Amino acid sequence: MDFELSADQSALCDAIGRVCARYPDEYWLARDRDGAFPHEFHADLARDGWLGIAMPQEYGGAGMGMTEAALMMQSIAASGAGFTGASAVHMNIFGLNPVVVFGTDEQRGRWLPPLIEGRHKACFAVTEPDAGLDTTRLSTRAERVEGGYVVHGRKIWISTAQVADKMLLLARTTPLADVSKPTQGLSLFYTDLDRSRVEVREIEKMGRKAVDSNMLFIDGLRIAESDRIGEEGKGFEYILHGLNPERILIGAEAVGLGRAALDRAVRYAGERVVFGRPIGQNQGIQHPLAQVWMQLEAANLMVMRAATQYDAGLPCAPSANAGKYLAAEAGHNACQTAILTLGGMGYAKEYHVERLLRESYIPRIAPVSPQLIMCFIAEKVLGLPRSY
Repeated sequence: MDFELSADQSALCDAIGRVCARYPDEYWLARDRDGAFPHEFHADLARDGWLGIAMPQEYGGAGMGMTEAALMMQSIAASGAGFTGASAVHMNIFGLNPVVVFGTDEQRGRWLPPLIEGRHKACFAVTEPDAGLDTTRLSTRAERVEGGYVVHGRKIWISTAQVADKMLLLARTTPLADVSKPTQGLSLFYTDLDRSRVEVREIEKMGRKAVDSNMLFIDGLRIAESDRIGEEGKGFEYILHGLNPERILIGAEAVGLGRAALDRAVRYAGERVVFGRPIGQNQGIQHPLAQVWMQLEAANLMVMRAATQYDAGLPCAPSANAGKYLAAEAGHNACQTAILTLGGMGYAKEYHVERLLRESYIPRIAPVSPQLIMCFIAEKVLGLPRSY
């Protein structure tokens, strides 16, 4: 059992670090203030070939595993880019997994290269205001017409829709009343985000201002049948294949975010002198920071265990969910501890840790709540009765 990175994995982290070094804390603070999407950062990663890290090589990707993708996303977040930098490219890594697995050769050839090259940006349009995490109850409908479908409905918390060209859309093609199980009758599409038929309304939020979150109002969007992924009615099954990779990546990003906060807190503790000695010499400062390091390292082991299980084709849902949960909690605690280490300066934007704290709520809330993760572990791992 080897917990060390391979030479290639270490080289990958170093290469990502060199890209991120072009974007210091001041860049991300500026994006936090003006809300502009980090197009330059996205373009640099595309230019160096990183947007297709887990995509097949025959379509321009690097063909690496989820472990390498997690290391990449962790390195981005840890650089100080946080969830703003990670979320700018997150969709590339896991979002089109259903296309890779279930799409036709023609669809992969049509859709993957533009995404990998950075010419297209995509959003993930699944969540709805009245369904929440109960995806089987979504009400957006795709009605059959000649040559394809017409879609009507609403979606919420759709990231990057302000800048996206394409969207991965889950919609009901068979009414809920006409299927034997709620998971049936949902179909998955990858199609143009036609703004003449889709109103994109941005949601003002607490953090990660530069990567927009939106409400979508879809009214008469036409989708060609050739833009449907796989069989009609099996979209929920296809979406499930991307859930564990998403949890792994979110967990890796949360660990990276926590490390960014810890680095800044440790640096401040070593430099800030009060009563003739650095505050980092005091156990009241040292011990919380030491606890944060241990929590982040433990969470990272679970995240990487999930990633290696996924790459080996082994069941990874317990590890992926547990890793996401532990990393989100550890990352959030790291950011809180950083604020308290800096004291009043931690509250100041120029020291950057308050920005990281605001972003640390993202992995605690999305893409699945900590309570549902605990329900999953209780039922699927411990064998307890289902509670919901």
